[in-house]
Formats: sequence, C-alpha cells, structure tokens
Amino acid sequence: MRLHIYEVDVPIHDTTDPDRRGLHVFTGVAASPAAALRRAHEVYDAALAAHTAGLEVPGKQPDSWGARGLRPGWQMEWPAAKSGLWHSPVSWTTRNGFVL
Repeated sequence: MRLHIYEVDVPIHDTTDPDRRGLHVFTGVAASPAAALRRAHEVYDAALAAHTAGLEVPGKQPDSWGARGLRPGWQMEWPAAKSGLWHSPVSWTTRNGFVL
C-alpha cells in the first residue's frame, strides 16, 4: 500500500455570525482520500475534546496528522469537506500558485 500526503479542506463558519466563513486545512499521510478525511476528523475530534476538558490540545501524531488552531465558536462543515493529494505551494513544479 502506497502512502501519500493528503490535504483535507473543511469549510467553517462562525456560529454567532454565519456570514463569517473560512476553511480549516489538515494535512497528513494516508492511503486514500477517504482515509485522509477520516483521519482529519479523528484528530479534530480529539483536539476539541481535549480543549473542552481544559487539557492541552494534542500535537502532531506519529502518523503526521494533528489539529492546531482550534476556533471555539466556529462550526466545522464536515459534509462539505474535500480531500485530495497535497501540492506544496513552494514546490519547483509550481509557478505563481498554479501547478504546471
């Protein structure tokens, strides 16, 4: 099984002002887009549970996944999440933000 680095983009919105929207980005190693999405959801849930309990948010896990930058009061829109291979914005194969 070959592993790749994936990016999972999850739309978010402020629960007090739904017009304030954003994107929470996760990256890590996975075997497929579905596995990446599952892993991103797991690390987010663990980080949120720790934060809610007043504990330190877990850092990056041994499999490279982690959740930082929690935004209390913002709702994750998991059904709208997108997962795909990650492309480094500083890679020599990119120019001005476009993949060649």
